[in-house]
Amino acid sequence: MSRPENSLGNALRGWRARITTEDVGLPATRRRRTAGLRREELAHLAGISTDYLLRLEQGRSQRPSRDVVAALARALQLSTDETCHLHLVAGLRPPTPPTIPHQMPPGVQRLVSRWGNIPVGVFSASWTLLTWTSMWAALLGDPSLRSPEERNLVRAVFSEPSDTGRPLFPVEQSTPEFKAALVVDLRITHGAYPHDEDFRMLIDEVMSNSEEFRSLWSTPALGSRLGGHRRLRHPLVGEIGLDNDVLKVPDHDVRIVTYTAEPGSSDEEKLEYVRIAATQTTQPLSSG
Repeated sequence: MSRPENSLGNALRGWRARITTEDVGLPATRRRRTAGLRREELAHLAGISTDYLLRLEQGRSQRPSRDVVAALARALQLSTDETCHLHLVAGLRPPTPPTIPHQMPPGVQRLVSRWGNIPVGVFSASWTLLTWTSMWAALLGDPSLRSPEERNLVRAVFSEPSDTGRPLFPVEQSTPEFKAALVVDLRITHGAYPHDEDFRMLIDEVMSNSEEFRSLWSTPALGSRLGGHRRLRHPLVGEIGLDNDVLKVPDHDVRIVTYTAEPGSSDEEKLEYVRIAATQTTQPLSSG
């Protein structure tokens, strides 16, 4: 029997019960009395003894090594969040990913491909724009015309205003609250990826260029909210008010940013005019 407060054992048994032999490439056997992998099958996949796995599940052993925990996470096909939880209940610090992911999750890519009529941009945890819809380009300018460095929101927000044309991001509407929230999110990213050299160089660059960023970075603010209502200026329709929402995808650590208008409003009509105008030209919108 398992011991009281056996968080590690309870988690291992629950995850083992949801995995099938087909999931891990083992041959199917006769009908089983209980769902999931047998204890000896999981032990074999993780490279540990069945007796040791039994002791972990019963709570008689509660401090497995980091290597054992990593092997169990792989064998159980745990997600990033589940792997983090397994380390915590085993009394270990969760593993630190070496670098910020810049790959587009397939599910997010499919969502973006279906949201062509909505201005949607997907950012990495360092706030570099990874992909966008055609309506994002129509509303804010075509990111494909900019270098990867120019597609970083942090650089755009905390750099000196440029007179070289339309900004890639609506930085003129970056309120103090938005900037504070952005820095809070960057501080979270810094804690999650302490060994990412490119991210460290980005922070050092913005730190050296912006006194405002240095001040915000040194302020221990928490809980600020990204997103909100934004009033943008577009060269075709003038001022337009849009709701800006930021959705996070934790497992892949990307941010989905959307702009939408209130149904039936004049802003919705303006956004629709921008969409129609964009479909009638192959040229990027010029600055007004």
